[in-house]
Amino acid sequence: MEPRNPFAHKGTYGHAALLAGSEGMMGAAILSARACLRSGAGKLTCFVPACGGDIMQVAVPEAVLHIDKEEKRISSFDGGSGFHSIGIGPGIGNFKGHVAVIESVFKSGLPLVMDADALNAMAKNPGLIGELPANTILTPHPKEFERLFGSAENDFERVDLAMKKAAEHRIIIVLKGHHSLIALPGGKGFFNSTGNAGMAKAGSGDVLTGLLAGLLARGYSAEKAAAIGVFLHGLSGDLAATKMGQESLTSSDLIRFLPRAFLQFENDFR
Repeated sequence: MEPRNPFAHKGTYGHAALLAGSEGMMGAAILSARACLRSGAGKLTCFVPACGGDIMQVAVPEAVLHIDKEEKRISSFDGGSGFHSIGIGPGIGNFKGHVAVIESVFKSGLPLVMDADALNAMAKNPGLIGELPANTILTPHPKEFERLFGSAENDFERVDLAMKKAAEHRIIIVLKGHHSLIALPGGKGFFNSTGNAGMAKAGSGDVLTGLLAGLLARGYSAEKAAAIGVFLHGLSGDLAATKMGQESLTSSDLIRFLPRAFLQFENDFR
């Protein structure tokens, strides 16, 4: 991990855009935004529906808000505001209008991480998969992966399929699970060594999306951001589990322990 410049300002470490939340799902936006702010990125703008404006203003005061005209969902994205990365998907819900939003995100040409309902929207509109910008990071769990790329008989076949699809579409696929696979477009793949079963809770993926978007905004390449982000995500879960066990661990605990994960990572790999 690159050391921080002692003469840095917030512009030094990038501006992330996060498209997250819908009616009844603003918790996902909060988790993702808080994780992004813990990534070391300099600035975060959250695109949220009108129903989530007050919620986000109170829960994540460090973030700038772009409040949509639509009450229940995000209906548009303006990529011309000096952003350096985009995260899209946590809690955005299933709406037909998301296809146009995703296409706007693609046209921005910015480093991108896609999760959750953004992946489900692509699965329902397979033509979008062919439009994926090179080096986009997708973070599906096995069921989301199956909707996107088809079923596999077992884990070995699923890993092989992920490697093939990453190379075919020139993207990075983080296939989430115990020892998550990071499949790279050049044909290589890595299994992550951190994480535990206590992280198998709702919201864990939202935390990862925010963390990855922040690392991309900081200027890390998509491959490095994926490797570092997945490792730190799991490490924060391991550190949390040592203090409170796995059973009661929540996704908010992952964010709470991210600073310790960064410290340990920096000390171990200095």
